[in-house]
Amino acid sequence: MSVTAVKTAYDRVFNFSAGPCTLPVEVLEEIRDDLMNYKGKGMSVMEMSHRSKEFMDILDETLETFRRVFNVPENYKTFFMQGGATLQNTAHAMNLLGEGVGDYVVTGYWGKKTSQQAPLVGECKVIYDGKPHNYSEVPDLTKLDYSPNASYVHWVSNETIHGVEFKSDPDLPVTSVCDMSSNIMSRPVDVSKYAMIYAGAQKNMGPAGATLVILREDLLARTPEPFHPMLSYKAISDNGSMFNTPPCFAIYVCGLVYKWVKKEGGLTAIQKRNEAKAKVLYDAIDASAGFYAGHAKADCRSNMNVTFQLPTEELLSTFVKEADAVKLNGLKGHRSLGGIRASIYNAFPLEGCQVMAEFMADFAKRNG
Repeated sequence: MSVTAVKTAYDRVFNFSAGPCTLPVEVLEEIRDDLMNYKGKGMSVMEMSHRSKEFMDILDETLETFRRVFNVPENYKTFFMQGGATLQNTAHAMNLLGEGVGDYVVTGYWGKKTSQQAPLVGECKVIYDGKPHNYSEVPDLTKLDYSPNASYVHWVSNETIHGVEFKSDPDLPVTSVCDMSSNIMSRPVDVSKYAMIYAGAQKNMGPAGATLVILREDLLARTPEPFHPMLSYKAISDNGSMFNTPPCFAIYVCGLVYKWVKKEGGLTAIQKRNEAKAKVLYDAIDASAGFYAGHAKADCRSNMNVTFQLPTEELLSTFVKEADAVKLNGLKGHRSLGGIRASIYNAFPLEGCQVMAEFMADFAKRNG
């Protein structure tokens, strides 16, 4: 190997894992400084009462900062839930399906998983499935045939495993419910085009344990009554994310990340940075004369998850082993697809992509 490990702050690796995500170093430093004694309160955020004024201030500021950075309209509720985005695979149907039909767009692993779990609640229909082309592209959502009595259409904005991403906010004729777990806050979003957005925190916002829900207020009336309060959007919203003890520490970290995004120039600046990072890796794939085969079609390549294959499984294993030796960590693809997956969420540094591209070129030269 001619590529050597780059010296980084705190001797950190370049973490290409699909999640939990790389967090900004300055956020980690602030967490470290506050860990034993948060703002002179004599305890960590992990220790303080969730009903204390100190934590309520953290929660309120976190949600308000998110609303400002993400430009959430006034007629939308934002609240935290637990159980990850996987809980929302059925919770959205429990709250919103009613007597209608749930339409599902399947563009990868997570869309498929949701379409298999939601029917446990009621009538659901897959109106698009990208399986014939192995989930390497996404459809034009405005041209799909929706059920006449559709309660909503559910889709995933970015598929982490297959590396495909919708690049815009479609104006759909039905209620739009979007799993935005893996690309939330990676670009500006027109929230008004959606009825509901949900996202697990661990890709772009913070540590695992918290899930953010953005819900148009009128949809709260769809929650059945009586209904299990821990799954009720109305109950969680009415109680300000505090129906039970919330994931306090995860929420606190999310708040720091939202402030970091704002300080870095907001979502427009973050988008430009993400596009530049992704271009470095996609250019490396395209320049390899076929040694690396990208999975996604060019018009829907994910800016968050860059996926590609190598000529043989033996070379794949060698690639992962050698990459790890130079601090390029977490590159092995998901078991359902194989290959390489380089996840480059918001806080992942451009330098890591540049080192990765250099390694890719060197590896192809030695093994092509």
